[in-house]
Amino acid sequence: MDSVACYRALQARDARFDGHFFTGVRSTGIYCRPVCKVRIPLEKNCVFFALPAQAEAAGFRPCLRCRPELAPAAPGLYHWSTQDAGVMLVRQALQLLDVSKGHGSVQWTVRSWAARLGISERHLRRLMEEHMHIAPLEYLQTRRLLFAKQWLTDTRWPLSEVAQRSGFGSARRFNAVFAKHYRLTPGSMRRTFRIGNAPASSNGHPLAAGLSVTLAYRPPLDATHLIGFLHQRALPGLEAVDLAQLRYARSLCLGQGAHRYQGWMVARFVPNSTLVQLQISVSLGPALLEVQGLCRHLLDLDADPLAYEALLAPAFPGTEGMRLPGTVDGFELAVRAILGQQITVAAARTISARLVLAFGTAVADSAHMPLQGITHYFPQATRLADLPASALGALGIVRQRQAAIIGLARAVAREDLRLAPGAPLQVTLERLQSIEGIGPWTAQYIAMRALRWPDAFPTGDVALHKALGLAHEPGAKALAQAASQPWRPWRSYATVRAWQRAAMRSAPEHPIAP
Repeated sequence: MDSVACYRALQARDARFDGHFFTGVRSTGIYCRPVCKVRIPLEKNCVFFALPAQAEAAGFRPCLRCRPELAPAAPGLYHWSTQDAGVMLVRQALQLLDVSKGHGSVQWTVRSWAARLGISERHLRRLMEEHMHIAPLEYLQTRRLLFAKQWLTDTRWPLSEVAQRSGFGSARRFNAVFAKHYRLTPGSMRRTFRIGNAPASSNGHPLAAGLSVTLAYRPPLDATHLIGFLHQRALPGLEAVDLAQLRYARSLCLGQGAHRYQGWMVARFVPNSTLVQLQISVSLGPALLEVQGLCRHLLDLDADPLAYEALLAPAFPGTEGMRLPGTVDGFELAVRAILGQQITVAAARTISARLVLAFGTAVADSAHMPLQGITHYFPQATRLADLPASALGALGIVRQRQAAIIGLARAVAREDLRLAPGAPLQVTLERLQSIEGIGPWTAQYIAMRALRWPDAFPTGDVALHKALGLAHEPGAKALAQAASQPWRPWRSYATVRAWQRAAMRSAPEHPIAP
């Protein structure tokens, strides 16, 4: 780490550097985020780390005030890179833990981690120690402890439940490790620092108000544009948006079989802060870790504006802080992208809502939803895969899109296709375009929002051509491709800004992405 640059950022308390580094203070034995409000320590007492696990491996404890567990993910974790294979494999290893589906994703062991990467435990250990200067077990241990620390503070789960969900084999083991690392017992930390605001029932579990956790991001972030983007595309019955309060709510169905969970989530931007308050139904409690990750992807909370704002601002003035809206369900996003081919946003929303109402599962108790109007879950891939094409035709879906939706659903149901961050880009794009009715535009759009690929670019997009002044030019696709080269590797962010420019120039809706 560049200690001089880190100390200057620390002195400025610049939130744009949140997650870029963590500061260990030798005189206190505590490590903090650069946004911490405590007195700035002397430079000679500071040592800087790229990851919390590195700080904890060096013997530092997390600050109880700035809460390092809230920091956005390390910059570049999901981004394009030309670094050597070893660095890329380490990034893939760290990313794998954050994008894995399922409530048990904190249960990773070094053995299972290495196996998923297709390498030996020894090779994983060598790579982590060479590039991150920590052992894989130390990284996993810090990860478990920080999740436990957040859930002790933000939820009212019993201590035994926090221990189990954060990946410790027993409450006894949890108490021992927690006390050793943080010099506090889990119970004493909860009594002193709990901020959870959900009412508790007699057995210690939250009532219908749900569970609430805090998420952080790096500024600038244009929350009005982001929530407005989701509002323009919100499906009746599935989603609800409160523009005044900058709140987004939806139903959510995760997992399969015995590990299938259904409920709701609400994300709200906290005014005058760099925080998002995430509230979920108690029924989604076992999948809280996954929901946190999905919310971060949906709102692009781990983006690093320092990397792309200076590059894009000259081409798109007045768009500072615009993020790349993601999704909580890659399959859902892909279906909606197919339905939005060559039609307006409003038309795509109408026909997608018909699909939800016709084939989605009804919410059992919609009266307890935090925002009214949420009545259904999006149809599962297995449901749509078994439909006859005529069932989709009855909703007004044309034949080409019928085939594309059924083909997509079958590929996802067979697990031949994974539409989530971390999926291999080129392989996924090729598999998508091998499905009848899915072309380059749709594949690139899915890569942007479902795979979180920052350099996707739908060269054939009509609104994009309009924004770039190429709408009536011969060879517009080739010209758009050439014009986009200076924005690499952030062309997904450039596309969102171009769409906004096109929308501001013309009152009627155009066939912008769904």
